[in-house]
Amino acid sequence: MDRRSWRSTIAAAIVLTLAACSPPLGKAPGAEAGSVTTTTPPRERARWVAVTWNELPGWDGDAVREVWPALLRSCEKPAPSWAVLCAQARSAAPSDDGAARAWLMQRLVPHRVEAVDGVSEGLATGYFEPLVEASRIARGDYRVALHAPPADLTTRKPYWTRQQLETLPQAKASLVGREIAYVTHPLDALMLQVQGSGRLRIVESDGRTRLVRLAYAGNNDQAYKSIGSWLIEQGELRPGEASWPAIREWARRNPQRINELLWSNPRVVFFREEALPDPNTGPRGSAGVALTPGRSIAVDPLSIPYGTPVWLDTSEPLSRKPLRRLVIAQDSGSAIVGAVRADYFWGWGSDAEVQAGRMKQPLRMWVLWPQRL
Repeated sequence: MDRRSWRSTIAAAIVLTLAACSPPLGKAPGAEAGSVTTTTPPRERARWVAVTWNELPGWDGDAVREVWPALLRSCEKPAPSWAVLCAQARSAAPSDDGAARAWLMQRLVPHRVEAVDGVSEGLATGYFEPLVEASRIARGDYRVALHAPPADLTTRKPYWTRQQLETLPQAKASLVGREIAYVTHPLDALMLQVQGSGRLRIVESDGRTRLVRLAYAGNNDQAYKSIGSWLIEQGELRPGEASWPAIREWARRNPQRINELLWSNPRVVFFREEALPDPNTGPRGSAGVALTPGRSIAVDPLSIPYGTPVWLDTSEPLSRKPLRRLVIAQDSGSAIVGAVRADYFWGWGSDAEVQAGRMKQPLRMWVLWPQRL
């Protein structure tokens, strides 16, 4: 995203206050020295170290065939290094996980991802696509507007802050006529902005209900400030407590301070409405392709190029069970910076919201890069 050029995960966006050194050409696993190499792209924030497949923890246990739809979506816009492999992937259609794994191992070489200083452990967070009830017109409790970009957005850099857009007559005027829909609570609007996209179950003016998608369409070019961090700085929450449920509970107890909370983050995101003919299709990431729940991640594109398969070694936030699986780098966000840093796309719905909101896990990662034969 960048579709959500600044979008961070719930955990990163709320909790976190959160050169390149090219490695030697990598050796294919099990190959004689110099027999097979890879060619790797320039990277400013990461170092890749070629390893054998045995280093990838849990590699034999993942249902890797499930990554094929995400891989093929990235192949809709392949990088030059992937053109040949994408052509092969389109016709491969592996019959099972073993066949998919063998196909990948024959064509790719794993590289451990490290920071330029050699640190190989980082952070995994999660994000999701919210579903929010909305109305096409302001009525009843539906009073908080979601906006398309103002007509003069490109004429001011940075544009008006969140507080100015809500209080200054000139700034407020820029949003008149740009309303897409209305939600019932400002934290619902902020959640959509933090995630960078979302789904609205929207009641039209004629009373009909339909499902639409809000897609990222721009921002006010102001610096992002985590409201969770602000609450911690104010002594309202302890570090590690700033989840969405905790923030909502604080807002319920302190309605008179909601504006103070919201205005601590000057950043505002604007949207465009899109049809949602297939509710099983994810939003588009920064790479311009639809995201796949559980198989797409956001990365720092200065560390890992879009479309790269990535092996994750982390854990689930609630069960703490190992989360070791193959994913595709298809998104980015302003809080996703550095070499060993991934934002895991959980999908949509209440379960995805809970998992994403709690995810802040240690992470190791490996990229799989085409062999140069």
